[in-house]
Amino acid sequence: NELPAQGLRLAARSGACHQCLYQLLAFVPPSNGSQSRPGTAVVMVDTQHPLTLQLNGSVGDRELCKIQYHFGEFGNYSLVVKTLSTSTKTVSCDLVINEGPINSYLPILFAFLVYMGILAVLIAGHLFMKIDPVRSWVYKKLNPRETDRLINSELGSPNTTDSISSDPTPRLWSTVSRQRLRSLDTFRGLSLIIMVFVNYGGGKYWFFKHESWNGKLCFPSSLFSRFVFIMGTSISLSLSSMLKWGSSKRKVLGKILWRSFLLILLGIIVVNPNYCLGPLSWDNLRIPGVLQRLGFTYLVVAALELLFTRAGAESGILETPCPALQDILPYWPQWIFILMLEVIWLCLTFLLPVPGCPRGYLGPGGIGDFGNYPNCTGGAAGYIDRLLLGENHIYQHPSSSVVYQTTMPYDPEGILGTINTIVMAFLGLQAGKIILFYKDQHKQIMSRFVIWSIVMGIISAILTKCSKEEGFIPINKNLWSISYVTTMSCFAFILLLLIYYLVDVKRLWSGAPFFYPGMNSILVYIGHEVFENYFPFKWKMQDSQSHAEHLTQNLTATTLWVIISYLLYKRKIFWKI
Repeated sequence: NELPAQGLRLAARSGACHQCLYQLLAFVPPSNGSQSRPGTAVVMVDTQHPLTLQLNGSVGDRELCKIQYHFGEFGNYSLVVKTLSTSTKTVSCDLVINEGPINSYLPILFAFLVYMGILAVLIAGHLFMKIDPVRSWVYKKLNPRETDRLINSELGSPNTTDSISSDPTPRLWSTVSRQRLRSLDTFRGLSLIIMVFVNYGGGKYWFFKHESWNGKLCFPSSLFSRFVFIMGTSISLSLSSMLKWGSSKRKVLGKILWRSFLLILLGIIVVNPNYCLGPLSWDNLRIPGVLQRLGFTYLVVAALELLFTRAGAESGILETPCPALQDILPYWPQWIFILMLEVIWLCLTFLLPVPGCPRGYLGPGGIGDFGNYPNCTGGAAGYIDRLLLGENHIYQHPSSSVVYQTTMPYDPEGILGTINTIVMAFLGLQAGKIILFYKDQHKQIMSRFVIWSIVMGIISAILTKCSKEEGFIPINKNLWSISYVTTMSCFAFILLLLIYYLVDVKRLWSGAPFFYPGMNSILVYIGHEVFENYFPFKWKMQDSQSHAEHLTQNLTATTLWVIISYLLYKRKIFWKI
């Protein structure tokens, strides 16, 4: 501050903060005119989003200037405020770059090249193994005694069948493995491995973090929803298989209840780690969580499917008045139930009175909405959790606390959002019914996936008005809004279509390496949570502010879980609940 007469108030507002108040960063004293020494203040600012800086003078609190700028990581900047003209009292605010920011994306580029190099080596090795002399040489080196026995036996030189049977690694495309759709496990494994990487820190990059509240479809926000979607698809296929093999509905219901109970119990254990802190206090036990929501969602969707399933519906024997809806109309009781659940969600969200908050409030509270509703985080969803579960039994550090500076606890896996999680799983169930109904009719299956994706996309566009903040119901992962569900379902149908086409239709891709964690998803998820802070998944860093170190650690931990799941697959060890 080179102004001799007045100090400055420096305030800032994040570009990601919708309708937020400016937050004071520092007071800059006036300059010492006699010694020509400017007043200074040093502040640290966020580089995740663009900032709007506002400078007000201490005399009359007049706004002197406003600057919008996206600062770079580890950059050093000076904001120089001085008088241009004493007669007109014109003030200039100049931003000077003292030290340029670093290129924080180089570690990602390097990691990408390393993994692409590994992939290229594996592909080249796979192609070389198709050459008979190379394959024979490799088998001889790996198992020389077996090769000599075949050569010296009465059978003469080993033929193709003998070579394959002596291969220590089973064929990817065997008839037995084809009975199970590899695309579903690949879809599940892909979502799970990226979820593990993000949970481990994602290299501390902002785009691997959850959105503060409403907003763009950032990467992490879609992972849990994909997992829910493919769980619904698997429910359809697994229940159909069990009933075809002669299991009674009572026995199947017992399995559903037991699996749901185990998922909820494991979830409560996993989200309340207390391994080195002594006995766990019941006063602050967190009740909601990812596995808890999966368990309850599985219970409702699987029981609904079991209760209303009809013989002949999946094989197309039942006649329907509208052929275009022949994979929907036979399940009309289920659709009515799901629509009733959605009506309940809408009524509770927009009509339930919340003390101190406007009815139908969907905002983050805190400094959002110009600070008018600081204790209204999540509206009805947050209020129901705090009322039924208690503030101490829900998540204490929601993603909105950073940008919106919220102080109220809010759980993104709370009670009200579970309704729309059930809707998401039911849409995945519909994908499974399409696979069963149009069995081996690949074009029909893929065309139905495209139609469902378009329908979900249109609904999302209407609900959001194609806007981040101004729609009827914005996309919000914390609330699990219905627009979030339809948008994620739109992308889930497309992703499942692509993987199904590559893995099960054209067989251009085996699904590796994501197929292996997809076959052991519960073990990988619980394992990565339990052993998160143990070596070799985590170690002390030399520089905790380095993206390169964080990325190396997080990628190493994630890769280890892929290797573990591969080894378990080779030994035919699968943890099923």
